[in-house]
Amino acid sequence: MLATTGIRHEDKYAMERRTPVTPMHCRRLIEKDGLKIVAQSSPKRAFSDDAYRESGATVQEDLSNCDVIFGVKEIPEEAFEAGKTYVFFSHVIKGQPYNMPMLKKMMEKGCNLIDYECIVDEQGKRLIFFGRFAGLAGMINSLWSLGERLREYGYTDNPFLSVKQSCNYGSLDEAKEAVAAVGQRIAREGLPDALTPLTIGFTGYGNVSQGAQEIADLLPVREITPQQLKELEKTGDVSGHTIYKVVFKEEDISRRKDGKTFVLQDYYDNPDQYENAFEQYIPHLSVLMNCMYWDDRYPRIVTKDYLKKLYEGGNPKLTVIGDITCDPDGSIECTHQGTPIEDPVFVYNPDTGKPAMGFKGKGILVMAVDILPSELPRDSSMAFADALFPFVTPIAGADFSAPFEEIRLPDPIKKALILHRGKLTPDYTYIQEYL
Repeated sequence: MLATTGIRHEDKYAMERRTPVTPMHCRRLIEKDGLKIVAQSSPKRAFSDDAYRESGATVQEDLSNCDVIFGVKEIPEEAFEAGKTYVFFSHVIKGQPYNMPMLKKMMEKGCNLIDYECIVDEQGKRLIFFGRFAGLAGMINSLWSLGERLREYGYTDNPFLSVKQSCNYGSLDEAKEAVAAVGQRIAREGLPDALTPLTIGFTGYGNVSQGAQEIADLLPVREITPQQLKELEKTGDVSGHTIYKVVFKEEDISRRKDGKTFVLQDYYDNPDQYENAFEQYIPHLSVLMNCMYWDDRYPRIVTKDYLKKLYEGGNPKLTVIGDITCDPDGSIECTHQGTPIEDPVFVYNPDTGKPAMGFKGKGILVMAVDILPSELPRDSSMAFADALFPFVTPIAGADFSAPFEEIRLPDPIKKALILHRGKLTPDYTYIQEYL
């Protein structure tokens, strides 16, 4: 028997407009599988209540008759109902302290929790994600930020000023057209000599980085290696009609403390034996796009102490950090918190160690919106729902009252079941220590 399935409205952020299941996908689930779907009414979601009604779903405020509920971001503690199954990005697998009260409440209520972040294939590759769209929106925002910050420096006619924040475009295609037009202008007219060579560095090479690079590649890009970046200005082989792009891998970012050869698997297994190797590249970057996974076992890539030293030497080249990873006090230590879409950037002053929201002030501009895919809500929701679609009906049809070993779910979903009837499942018992 299929459980009645609910789709939550998003209430963690004022401008969170994504949905895990679009009206188009609802129609297919209702007509093909006979699923009964209730969409919680929302005045801001990228798809209207009427669109859900037209798909065959019921639209109402109350989800109390739904046994399985899909959302995107974290759910308020008071919203959980006993014994129900919730599917959303819970952000608990690192033991994040700010979400432990939520997890405790779910445990008290005997809930089941499936986390999208943990839905992976046999090789551990994530199957359902917004990462590419975080990269896309993050790069668009960072180019917009670069234009505005350069205006503060006196470059009142720089080409990046024609780029808008991602949320101000009607679609991804519209945003891409705008960035491509900037690229054409740079190729045609060039950049001021004082900004040349303009360099963009990307940490990581996964879905987030690929999305960011997809936007950057609309500019007249020449890709160079980290070593070439360090030598670029010395060679004199630079052009104001070109943007220089560098992708940094793990071996560029960290090195063994004992000087031994970098081995990737050893880095993953023994991160405490590694230290920062990235600082050698920072003085040569105009824009840093931080797109890599990070947790506190690994060395930071940009520390507050380093930024203070960098500024003691005068005005550095580094102008914008697009911190898509957005771990507060994390790999980019000066990212003190994620920023909302409506107030997306701050200038970090290395002398005072304080941020000032907006584009003005001494220091490095940081763009750290922590719900970047919601700046492209329709495009990102459609892609996400495409990936989630094959799993919706199996989740709705699962008997969660059965013992964990006997629950019939697709393997990737069962791997992502963090709580079963309020208890941590075998792969996630380590979270107990954070509770």
